[in-house]
Amino acid sequence: MSEHHTAFVFPGQGSQKVGMLAAAHAEFEPVRDTFTEAADTLGYDMWDLIQNGDQAALNLTETTQPVLLASSVALWRAWQSQGGGAPAMMAGHSLGEFSALVCAGSLSFTDALRLVRQRGQFMQTAVPVGEGAMAAIIGLDDDTINTICADTDGVVAAVNFNSPGQVVIAGHTAAVDAAIVALKEAGAKRAMPLPVSAPFHTELMKPAGEQLAGAIAGIEIKTPEMPVVHNVHAQTETDPERIRALLVEQIYSPVQWTACVGNMLAAGVSNVVECGPGKVLSGLNRRIDKSLTSYSLEEPDALAAAVTELA
Repeated sequence: MSEHHTAFVFPGQGSQKVGMLAAAHAEFEPVRDTFTEAADTLGYDMWDLIQNGDQAALNLTETTQPVLLASSVALWRAWQSQGGGAPAMMAGHSLGEFSALVCAGSLSFTDALRLVRQRGQFMQTAVPVGEGAMAAIIGLDDDTINTICADTDGVVAAVNFNSPGQVVIAGHTAAVDAAIVALKEAGAKRAMPLPVSAPFHTELMKPAGEQLAGAIAGIEIKTPEMPVVHNVHAQTETDPERIRALLVEQIYSPVQWTACVGNMLAAGVSNVVECGPGKVLSGLNRRIDKSLTSYSLEEPDALAAAVTELA
């Protein structure tokens, strides 16, 4: 594998859909085994929910988070079973950072499953439903967005720096609504409320961070077997205690995705493999740097092609 030029990235909330991974589950035993392990750990048939549940149930954050973690880990194990090599680096978007740490050998899968289910519960209960909101802002620079959010009454801030010209804001619903009006007046091409149930990655999530700190205190974290770029500061870490602290901080801090991809580019990465359902990150990465070659692993044919091309 051209491992010195390849990074694996792991998607976060928003990539889930009913029926995902059906072909991979039929094709690869490690995928089936991973969902059996998830069911044994969490006490419900996750695979049945993914295939036969409804989208609203799948979108509940305490469900979405373990489902996406299991999906990414399943595809990573399928990749390994087909002879895929270890990449030079990994990163995950928000929840995806937990997937990256599992696949890098830093967190155990079962510990991470329990942890992200709790993370989802903590995030959901930190702000009552209806009091928080998020919106995607297209076509404005980061500085303008930050300034307008700072000038808006109430809590609202830029929380996902996804790519140049694509930033997500979040906060109290009234403040987000007011910021949307001001951002459109400032020239945003689009400002769209997102269908989420809480204002993730804002200071309003600090109670969730405190709860997560308690939950993660007893979990074993090891030095990753390959570098993982963290959302909070777009750098890699080797110290398990520093990683523990960053996973807590991440819940109420902006996701610096543009900077994370920039770190990979600076390290010589030219191929990026999206290890999870969908192609959300592949789209963002193209906006960050058109020179990046993207691969996805959800479909067996695509996984086989990526193994061959990156050998």
